[in-house]
Amino acid sequence: MSLTPQQLERYARHIMLREIGGPGQQRLLNARVALVGLGALGGPAALYLAAAGVGTLRLIDDDSVSLSNLQRQVLFTTSDVGRPKTEAGGERLAGINPDLKIETRAVRLSPENAENLLAGADIVIDGSDSFATRFAVNAACHELGLPLVSGAVGRWNAQVSCFKSGQTKGQPLAARLPCYRCLVSDMPETEETCAMVGVVGPLTGIIGARLALETVKEITGAGQSMAGRLWLFDGLSGDSRTVTLKADPKCAVCGC
Repeated sequence: MSLTPQQLERYARHIMLREIGGPGQQRLLNARVALVGLGALGGPAALYLAAAGVGTLRLIDDDSVSLSNLQRQVLFTTSDVGRPKTEAGGERLAGINPDLKIETRAVRLSPENAENLLAGADIVIDGSDSFATRFAVNAACHELGLPLVSGAVGRWNAQVSCFKSGQTKGQPLAARLPCYRCLVSDMPETEETCAMVGVVGPLTGIIGARLALETVKEITGAGQSMAGRLWLFDGLSGDSRTVTLKADPKCAVCGC
């Protein structure tokens, strides 16, 4: 299907990029992205993906907007306080791009429903702030063979990676890509959420935008995937570094 004149104008800056072009923009328009968590990370990621022309966004979040969210969750305004995030966020995103289809799932993702909530997506973004949710998302993505773009923040520090272990299942260990549980093998004894330790607001925007960028790259095939690599960012110093991740043969999810 060819792009309409309106789409050619809207996505002109993408089409000019040789790494995306018209074919890459078509892949974006045909893509279905599932976002787990529509807060500090998922919100800015959703805004950029809507603007980028992703065809369908599936918004998964059981929370409502609170006043304390607004220090960093730029998808919402003060008038949204008390509204379900999927409802308020869906309305905002729909106003950005008429090409966008929105699917809302106002439920908490759990090990029991994760595969059902993520089935049919082409790629998943995890912006949740709970290790239990991250573990459930990771296991479902591994089982379904879906790429998982994952980010986390706390205080002044953040990390981003892409996990594609489900696409290398059954291969020799040296050829396997790691999953999130290869990085975090066990549930921490003490979980420090942003509500407990704080987080500087703009840091979440940086990481949300990076999640959107990595998602666009995965969909279009542009650049180098973050699969097998972890990007670490220190907001206080402004420094970042990338470390290599390897599949753990003893991993509870992808090991064998």
